[in-house]
Amino acid sequence: MLIFDAHLDLAWNALDWNRNLQLPCAQIRQLEVAAGDKEKGRGCNTVSFPDLRRGKVVTFVATVLARLFRPGSIPPIQLYSQAEAAFGAAMGELHYYRGLEQQGHLRLIKDWPTLETHINAWKADENSTTLPLGCIVSMEGADAILRPDQIQEWWNAGLRIIGPCLYGVSPYGHGTGVEGGFFPAGRKLLQEMERVGMILDVTHLSDQCFDEALDLFGGRLLASHHNNRTLVPHQRQLTDEQTKKLIARGGVIGHAFDIWMIVPNYIRGVTKAEVSLERVCDHIDRVCQLAGNARHAAIGSDLDGGYGREQSPSDLDTIADLQRIPDILARRGYKTTDIESIMHANWIRFFKDAWTK
Repeated sequence: MLIFDAHLDLAWNALDWNRNLQLPCAQIRQLEVAAGDKEKGRGCNTVSFPDLRRGKVVTFVATVLARLFRPGSIPPIQLYSQAEAAFGAAMGELHYYRGLEQQGHLRLIKDWPTLETHINAWKADENSTTLPLGCIVSMEGADAILRPDQIQEWWNAGLRIIGPCLYGVSPYGHGTGVEGGFFPAGRKLLQEMERVGMILDVTHLSDQCFDEALDLFGGRLLASHHNNRTLVPHQRQLTDEQTKKLIARGGVIGHAFDIWMIVPNYIRGVTKAEVSLERVCDHIDRVCQLAGNARHAAIGSDLDGGYGREQSPSDLDTIADLQRIPDILARRGYKTTDIESIMHANWIRFFKDAWTK
């Protein structure tokens, strides 16, 4: 089954972690182990272009992420000291995707005709070894946007989705781990995003920012990589009420595969837990039950988002194992059409609606 994954930090892995994603995961692991790199996530990555192809993850949202991962620092994910440096880093990541497109590895998707052509090509030849993988570019945390009126420049460069906040206090508002709303510049950012047609990703917004965003922003919105707060109590997760609000706005929610977001009371780097893909499906099912249908739940794996196999479900070796999800959902009584919706069709419909209405 074709898969559409709404959150992969590919450029961050390639540039900040210095991984050659054109190698299979097994080879990347070997290289990192041989180099003696023992930091978190090293030698156990789960995402590469060969493994994406093997798992038929042929379309995805890939990020530009202007943050530095520095193990041993507190927190390990660091802000750039200058906004201009964040801008340069994120533009560099966007050009990484452009380079892959020039070499024929990616197809950058910026509109519905391109997405439709891409999907139809893969449906006609699901085992292709030559068709490019499809990539919609998103910004995770708006640190790299120097001012709200720069939104047009980013749109022209190919950016189509923005999540304004990440961890802590961002230039435009409050994110995961802190409480507070949007700063005045953040409100202007939302206005500019709506004006140009940029999609809003509510992932990582504080609860106050979430509420303000839904009031201030009239454009299309999604949650690229979220799980449910009733199942795992934490501000990073969506409450049932937030989920219902997204459903009412036609949003789709991608589900993340980071263990601490899948089961409660998991402490990163401390807890040893055998967590299976079944537990991810608990979160998917919760959205479906709240919606009364399977039109709003999807995949947004966040695999290799600063971690690897050590913090992924135990029955997932690489991203190709997302192909296990359809069987789990089928055993739970989901119909084939609903499973297809969750694995790819919901995201396709979402972007069609966002880009044609």
